[in-house]
Amino acid sequence: MSPWRSEKFRNLNFPTWGKSILLTSLIVSGVVVGLRQLGALQSLELAAYDQMMRWRPDEGPDDRLLVVGVSESDIQTRREYPLEDGTLAQLLERLEAAQPRAIGVDILRDVPQGEGRQALISQLENSDRIITVCQMSSVDEPGIAPAPGVAPEQVGFADLPIDPGGTLRRAILLSIPQESELPVPSQHICNDPNPDNQLLSFGFNLALLYLMEEGFEPELLDNGNMQIGSTVFRRLTPNAGGYRRADTGNYQISLNYRSHRNAVQQVTITDVLEGNVDPNLIEDRIVLIGYTASIVKDDFYTPYSAATDAWRMPGVVVHAQNVSQILSAVLDNRPLVWYWPEGVEILWIFAWALFGSAIALFTRRLWVYGVSIVIAIAVLYGVVYLLFLGSGWVPLVPAAIALLGGTLSFFFVKHGKAIYQGVKKIIINIEIDEEKKQQQIAAITESDTFTELQTRAAELRQTRQRTRRRDRPTPVLTPATPEDDSDYLQNLQQKGKTLRRHPETTPLPETASPLVAVRETPNGTSNTVDFFDRFRRQPQATPVLDTPPPPSPIPSEAELPSLPKRARRRRTSSEPRPLTAPQTAEDETDYLQSLQQRGQHLKKT
Repeated sequence: MSPWRSEKFRNLNFPTWGKSILLTSLIVSGVVVGLRQLGALQSLELAAYDQMMRWRPDEGPDDRLLVVGVSESDIQTRREYPLEDGTLAQLLERLEAAQPRAIGVDILRDVPQGEGRQALISQLENSDRIITVCQMSSVDEPGIAPAPGVAPEQVGFADLPIDPGGTLRRAILLSIPQESELPVPSQHICNDPNPDNQLLSFGFNLALLYLMEEGFEPELLDNGNMQIGSTVFRRLTPNAGGYRRADTGNYQISLNYRSHRNAVQQVTITDVLEGNVDPNLIEDRIVLIGYTASIVKDDFYTPYSAATDAWRMPGVVVHAQNVSQILSAVLDNRPLVWYWPEGVEILWIFAWALFGSAIALFTRRLWVYGVSIVIAIAVLYGVVYLLFLGSGWVPLVPAAIALLGGTLSFFFVKHGKAIYQGVKKIIINIEIDEEKKQQQIAAITESDTFTELQTRAAELRQTRQRTRRRDRPTPVLTPATPEDDSDYLQNLQQKGKTLRRHPETTPLPETASPLVAVRETPNGTSNTVDFFDRFRRQPQATPVLDTPPPPSPIPSEAELPSLPKRARRRRTSSEPRPLTAPQTAEDETDYLQSLQQRGQHLKKT
């Protein structure tokens, strides 16, 4: 059976979910595009561009170019820095003898250096294949003039546009010098801000010398772009690719690097001057001369720098990369770096947001959902990388954010209620309505089980109170003050007579003055005690009998040894009997007699 006819797909309400998917995708893609327009994603997009540039296969050296570098070994061996005019003139003479297609000198020579100045000027004036460099003026730079004796069409500026962060990703083909705010020492072609003074870059000028011998001429199109042969050099815009509000005032293109360290074959000036270079490496090629020593600090960060501990590419090699991409684009149909218009990029971002929402719609299990997201991101990166192999720069980071945002947003839209309830049970304290709480309490208290538990609790409390009264130690009673001794004894006598007359039924007189005594506590304090008031409250342990029980037998002399020593101790005739609380009603008479004896004893003492 087709999976589209399964139960879970029949249960889906596609018109409703379709609207939700479209709305979620529009919101997510709108947020991503807004952040991108503000420049919040530019650094991430440029980092992704550099990473794909590093992972791209190495194309090997371009056999149409040769770099003659001034290395650190040359500087130490010849003890020349800067390179003297005579040495540079001798190097140009040897190179021209090998008949190259063009020679580019990436060394500023506006002022004499050492000996051989006239020989250098003569060499530059008599050659039509040598291109020298200058530095254009800017707002804060007056510019540096080219070497003397060189025709204006044989001068190219060496300026390169640097991105924020110091990385070189672009190249300039044409530019006009800016007016400098600083004093200008001398007027020259590279500091003239005339709009008609359009200068060619160093690399573009060398590439044109080579292409013109091949029969190609540059042509300016109506849209402002330049075309050579069938190749259109599309002018870089401020929002091209991952850039946002980039400074692209001049005619700039993206620099499509050929290789990390193997873009062009290199030799040293010492090798050329000593005749150790095969003339076939020079013949019919573009030869660039410049410093490759790191101490000169004529080097730049490139997309390859992050992978090699901030390795910098020499400036003369960067210019060689630019010449190579122009020649390869015109002669080999190697594509330049291209990018979509902004409208197509917005549709691309929306499509991935829609794809992410669809993943959340059709997945039921969480692990399937997670695996689907990973696969979708892998597919996105694979598509972007395949396009980049063809020099296409399409948005990777915005599309990935839209994919994740779309799938997560629609997942919460779809399962938001269930997620909210789960979180509420775990984290949020649920507040119960007060009326409902009272109803629950009333239902519990009115149940038979609760009533039975209350009855049992009351019985246990009464039993515990009776046990405490029975086990409570007998207090030692003494008159409150010595002046109350007479009243104390009279109360005892009166209560004793009443009890002897009616031991069973006569209650204690309510109007009699209370028997007040003082109980001494272990910590030295004293408490006033009305004993008979306590006695009246004490429950009777046994019922009152009609006839008094027989007196307890007196133990014989033979039984005395078996009793404890405390029981065998004799009391003196004058010592009062110890007071013990009456346990039954029959013992009350003996108890009162004991109290009388103790009162007489207290009187004597």
